[in-house]
Amino acid sequence: MSFSITEENYIKAIFHLQHAEGTVSTNELAAELHTKAASVTDMLKKLKTKKLLSYEKYKGVRLSAEGKKLALGIVRKHRLWEYFLVDTLQFGWDEVHEVAEELEHISSKKLVEKLDAFLGHPKFDPHGDPIPDSNGKMAVQQHINLIDLSINKMAEVTGVGSQSTELLELLKHKNIGIGTRLEVKKTFSFDHSIEIKIKNQNAFTISQQLAQALFVKIV
Repeated sequence: MSFSITEENYIKAIFHLQHAEGTVSTNELAAELHTKAASVTDMLKKLKTKKLLSYEKYKGVRLSAEGKKLALGIVRKHRLWEYFLVDTLQFGWDEVHEVAEELEHISSKKLVEKLDAFLGHPKFDPHGDPIPDSNGKMAVQQHINLIDLSINKMAEVTGVGSQSTELLELLKHKNIGIGTRLEVKKTFSFDHSIEIKIKNQNAFTISQQLAQALFVKIV
C-alpha cells in the first residue's frame, strides 16, 4: 500500500509525539503539523481506515503495529539521508533537516538499502539520533546529559536534545559537534552555567540551557 506525503507526515509526527505521552491528542498533532484540529480529525479517520492507528474521539491516538513499522521506515530514510548529506556531500548539520524531510518520502526500498550499505550501515545520524535498521531496530546510545558530567572527566559529545536551527548554529559557532571531546572545568552556582575545555582551545563558559541540550559519553 502506498501513502501520500501528508499521510506519512502524520504517521511520523504521531510516532515522535507518542514517545513521551503514550497517546497523542488531536490538539498536539495540530500544533506539531501547524494545521487545524478539524483537518487532523479528518486525517485520523482516514488513517484508522487504513489500519495504521487506533483513534477514539476525546481519547487520543496511538499507532498500530503497522503504523509503527511505517513510521520507523520513514525515520530510517530521514536519518540515512541526513547522514549522507553531512558525511558524503559535506552539508552542515544545521542544513540537512529540511532537505531530508523531502527525501524521506522516496519510496524505493532498493535505493534505501543501497544507501545504507554505501554509508557502511551507520547506527546514528549526524545529530546523534539512532538510525533504525531494516527491521526497525535501533541501537541504544549510552550517554548522560552534559550538566551531569563530573569535573575534569573527558567526554565525547554523542547527541543533541533538539535539532532547532538556533541550537545547531550556536553549537557550530562554539565548535561543538558530534564527536567533540571536552571536559567540564568549573560550575557556577549563580546561574548554573559551566566552564568547558575542548582540546587545543581555551576554556569557555556555556549556559545551563546549552549544557542541558548536549549529551555525552565518558571516554
